[in-house]
Amino acid sequence: MDDLCKSSMKFFADQQLCYADVLPPHEVRARIQVAVLNFLKILNSPDPAISNLPLINRKSSNSRVREGLFTEVSWLFLSHSFSKRSLMRANAAKAFIRVWKVMEMCFEILTEEKQVTQRELFYKLLCDSPDYFSSQLQVNRTIQDVVALLRCSRNSLGIMASSKGLVAGRILFQEPNQEVVDCSACGSSGYAISGDLKLLDSLIMKTDARYIIVVEKHAVFQRLAEDHVFNQIPSILLTAKGYPDIATRFLLHRMSGAFPDLPILALVDWNPAGLAILCTYKFGSIGMGLEAYRYACNVKWLGLRGDDLQLIPEQSLAPLKPRDLQIAKGLTSSVILQENYRDELALMMQSGKRAEIEALYFHGYDYLGKYIAKKIVQANYI
Repeated sequence: MDDLCKSSMKFFADQQLCYADVLPPHEVRARIQVAVLNFLKILNSPDPAISNLPLINRKSSNSRVREGLFTEVSWLFLSHSFSKRSLMRANAAKAFIRVWKVMEMCFEILTEEKQVTQRELFYKLLCDSPDYFSSQLQVNRTIQDVVALLRCSRNSLGIMASSKGLVAGRILFQEPNQEVVDCSACGSSGYAISGDLKLLDSLIMKTDARYIIVVEKHAVFQRLAEDHVFNQIPSILLTAKGYPDIATRFLLHRMSGAFPDLPILALVDWNPAGLAILCTYKFGSIGMGLEAYRYACNVKWLGLRGDDLQLIPEQSLAPLKPRDLQIAKGLTSSVILQENYRDELALMMQSGKRAEIEALYFHGYDYLGKYIAKKIVQANYI
């Protein structure tokens, strides 16, 4: 399992960049078999021992930001630093066994040529190994351990993304051998993004839009779609209903590649969580650091911004919550936060306030479209 960057990443100077391969099922099964054989070999040696599992460290201390040489896209990556799962340490023993259990399950899934969601995998493991799996979070973290051990993508393991994302506006989608879907005719409910990354990769897409607008909140997305803002501002609307899932990020990345001249503009709440959501779309996440470059996009922060507070009545501003302070602390220590984002975050902390997009309804329920159009002109995206 090559720990250096291969030909697809040869344009980057930092050879410590670690990433997960997209592999066919037989190659993933081979990597699992090699891991098992190596483990058994050490157990059967003259000096038997239980070897640690060397995983790529997924902590912020091991994260860096990589900028493309020929694009404006930057992303988080993890360098070649290991963490370990040990059967000999009491606090890590169960986590060690969970890795093997998930690998065993993935081997079965790939052999049967199936795909499962993380939720389906959780219930299967809960029934088969209740002593080791008691929560979805344990399964999610263990999946990332397996990705870090085998250096293959989560989708390559047969684990399908659970999608909550929606698209509306001026784009046509066509799945193989299916009818064309006009997302401008899908109503306020939009086009539901599939969790099958292979299907998303095969979509034929056509658009006459001039912008892609990423909306943090489902309710705001519905308002914009219902008002047909995408006709007033020729655009594609996309939401993941909060923190973005992999499928939504994957489709956005695909659209950015298919339509490279379309600016991607983010409409998020003016609070630390909104900024964190924007950064996830833009740079990826540390937890998915081995795959972040597959989903990163050059997303611009349209609003809400600090200079928009003059549009919002004082009584609509709410005090920052403890969760906001926790997120702000993480963002402040992050390597991804560029200077103008730090300034916005500092203003949030200084004011002690948070503003939600819906506060703009003070000016009328049809004001959002006017606000977006004004911000596009001000930012010179026209």
